[in-house]
Amino acid sequence: MLKIRRFSFYWLNTWVMANVIQLSTQDFCKRYLNLKNDPCGRQFDQMTQAARSGTANIAEGNSRHATSKETEMKLTDVARASLAELANDYFNFLMQAEQTPWSVHTAEYKSVLAMELDQPDYQDDIQHRSAEHILRQKHKFDRWLETGDAVTAANCLLILCNRLINMLTKQIETQLATFTEEGGFTEALTAERLQFRANTSAEEDAPLCPECGKPMIRRMAKKGINSGKEFWSCTAYPDCRGTRKIQ
Repeated sequence: MLKIRRFSFYWLNTWVMANVIQLSTQDFCKRYLNLKNDPCGRQFDQMTQAARSGTANIAEGNSRHATSKETEMKLTDVARASLAELANDYFNFLMQAEQTPWSVHTAEYKSVLAMELDQPDYQDDIQHRSAEHILRQKHKFDRWLETGDAVTAANCLLILCNRLINMLTKQIETQLATFTEEGGFTEALTAERLQFRANTSAEEDAPLCPECGKPMIRRMAKKGINSGKEFWSCTAYPDCRGTRKIQ
C-alpha cells in the first residue's frame, strides 16, 4: 500500500541547515549590502532567493518522495545548485574585499566545520518545535555571524554552503540507491495493481502457475498468432513467465 508521508522533510538535517543558511543570509544582506556595494539591490535579491531556493526545493523534493522519486532527486539537485550559486556569491564578496576564504587548515575553518547539528525532537507540535530547533542551530554559529565583521560572517556562511552541498550530494546518492532498489511511482502502481488482480483472481478460483505455484490472472495476447485471445498469466510476471491456456 502506498503511503504519503507528511512533513517528513522537517526531520532532514539538510533542510534544517538550509534554513540556518537562509536566515543567516537574510541577516547578512540586511547588514552588509548597501547602496555603495549593491546600488540596485540585485545582489540582495539574488542571494536571498538562492538561499530560499535551497529550503524550498529540499522540502518540495522530499514531499514528492512517495509519488515520484525521480522528481525528488531533481529538486534536491536544484537545491544543491542554488547553494553552489550562493557559495559563489560569498566567495565573490570576500574577493571584492581583497580577502581570501579561510584556509582549510585554519582553526576558524575547522571550528565551523566541526559544529554539529542536534537531532530534532518535535513530538506532536512539529512546526512550533521545528522553528525553535532551527533557531537553536543557527545560534551555534553566532560567534562568527554576530561579530559585526562582514568578512568573518561571509567566511562562515561560505563554509556552511559548501558543507550543505556535500550533505545534499550524499542525500542524492541515497535517493538514487533507493530508486534503483525500489523503483519509482510507476513501478509501485504496477505492483499495487498486480497485487489487486492477484487477490481478485484468487477469489475466482483461478488456476495456479505451473512454474511457481502462484495464482494466475487473465491476460490478452497483444501480438502473434494468438493476438486478441485470452490466456492465464502468472501474477508474478515479469519475474515468472508461466502461462496456461484458458479452457
